[in-house]
Amino acid sequence: MPVSEKNHSYRIGTISKLAGIPVPTLRVWESRYAAFKPVKTGGQHRMYGEEDLLRATLMKQLCDEGHAISTIANLDIHALSQLHNKHRHGGAFVPRQKQPQSVKMAVIGLALAGRIETKNFSSNLLGCSIEVTNIFADVDAAQIGPFEQPAEILLLKVNTLHEIVMRDIQRITVKNTATKVIVLYNYGREQVAHAMRTAGMLVRREPITDYELAELIRSVLNVDANHSLSEATSSSMIPARKYSDETLARVAGISTNVLCECPRHVAEIIAQLASFEQYSLECLNKSTEDAHLHAYLTSVSGSARALFEHALEKVAQHEGIEL
Repeated sequence: MPVSEKNHSYRIGTISKLAGIPVPTLRVWESRYAAFKPVKTGGQHRMYGEEDLLRATLMKQLCDEGHAISTIANLDIHALSQLHNKHRHGGAFVPRQKQPQSVKMAVIGLALAGRIETKNFSSNLLGCSIEVTNIFADVDAAQIGPFEQPAEILLLKVNTLHEIVMRDIQRITVKNTATKVIVLYNYGREQVAHAMRTAGMLVRREPITDYELAELIRSVLNVDANHSLSEATSSSMIPARKYSDETLARVAGISTNVLCECPRHVAEIIAQLASFEQYSLECLNKSTEDAHLHAYLTSVSGSARALFEHALEKVAQHEGIEL
């Protein structure tokens, strides 16, 4: 697939500044090792993409850790990230009581991944440690492929917030069992951002400084020492729907040994809650005046729907029903 100028918006000077690499060094890495894939504009300017920025950032860290550029220049993003994580977490022994608090994180957005991989950003974490387990170019890519490793935090950057993005993010978190979501965005209606916050996501509009972003991550890590991140945050995210209307209708029509017809009643309640949840979300986008109320109703109905989905699984297991 040919690359487009639209996706390549960085000049080499910008890559140099953001990654902390002198321009002459970048030119050598490109000409001698083909480490980057710039495109030429109509004016013959060489423009670089977000993947080039992320590659430059990771290679800079690895070179500082002792790797020769010739051995890493042609590694893909995943291999570079894994090698970087190995160095970051495989250093000298640290007494248990002094080990930094660590969290596994999946990142959506190549430029964002490059940003948090730098030493300057790590210094803002103040003793906390991030292991980037998965990197995706965008939300669509994250939906297609499962996470190679479980991630406790999902950090992503989107240009525009809308209800479809919110649903996609919920599906990704449910599919990959992420327990906390941090969303950065450029544009979007405030009622949608409010709905996402009500659903348990941390949402901030760009520009946001490295310190502010690190502070958000630290706020997720600052849980009670007696509780895991999963225990502390698992109830804050409202998951997307698990069962379609067709599945619920099938369950409702099954005759069982339960005298009170629990499968039918629970399936019908889930369908009604899901319908009201969708209705509230649509109202959210139609009425600015009532946005907070509809965000609250969306959150309540979604939480109730998720609880009843769990109840349906219990009933189905008892009755031997396949969902």
